[in-house]
Amino acid sequence: MEDRYDKRKEGYAKRRDFSETKYSREIKERVAPSDVIFGVHAVLEAIKAEKTINRIVIQKGIKKEFFDELQQGLKGKEYQLQFVPVEKLDAVTTSNHQGVIAYISPVEYYDAKTLVDELLEHGVKPNILVLDRLTDVRNFGAIARTAECMGVDAVLIPSKGSVTITPDAVKTSAGALNTIKVCKENNMLDTVYYLQQSGLRIVACTEKTMVPLREANLRGGTVIIMGSEDTGISDELLKLADVRAKIQMMGTIESMNVGVATGIVLYEKFRQMNE
Repeated sequence: MEDRYDKRKEGYAKRRDFSETKYSREIKERVAPSDVIFGVHAVLEAIKAEKTINRIVIQKGIKKEFFDELQQGLKGKEYQLQFVPVEKLDAVTTSNHQGVIAYISPVEYYDAKTLVDELLEHGVKPNILVLDRLTDVRNFGAIARTAECMGVDAVLIPSKGSVTITPDAVKTSAGALNTIKVCKENNMLDTVYYLQQSGLRIVACTEKTMVPLREANLRGGTVIIMGSEDTGISDELLKLADVRAKIQMMGTIESMNVGVATGIVLYEKFRQMNE
């Protein structure tokens, strides 16, 4: 009886040891995703090479010498910085990250003002889509795919408080993000005002109006603004809009997914342009 008990104990111990060994191996072998670079010097080299960086994550309590180096390299730059506990960085990679990780964008960003100026110079009536503080990567990818299909010239997103282009977003877009131009703007209000002064009609898609979408004039050069999943379009951009339009619905739910809504609005513009 005692022998059987001892053998069972020995079996449990072996299974526990195997489990712990397997877990340790998984932790040891964790590597960073393909869009991530880490380490102070690697990140500084990416900054010097003017790589398109979505954001830089810095460990709270990073060594002073590392922080001083980063500060020097970041002078005059406007990267999105995020300070987090070391566990957040360790969850990305168990390699020696030195307290800093940078997420590299898989695509290049464009300057909206320059892009629109060039389109107007070539006689093109720009079709611009603004996504105001959208945060869902998969929504963004799906919208980019629809936008490319509907002839949108550029998609504008804020540099802060918004989704960024990740490999997952590119995948969800079915490659559209490799084709359509994306502009990342530090001051969205200023940029949209500039486009308005350049002759583009600003159209805000919002439930805060009585104007049905089909009655809104979407012909010619336009900037179509779609709001975030939870709060919609910011008050500042709403005030700037030349036209506010809503998608009429029959159901009891007051709003629809922003990706679906964007598809409806872009198709309505396509329909009006081809009447």
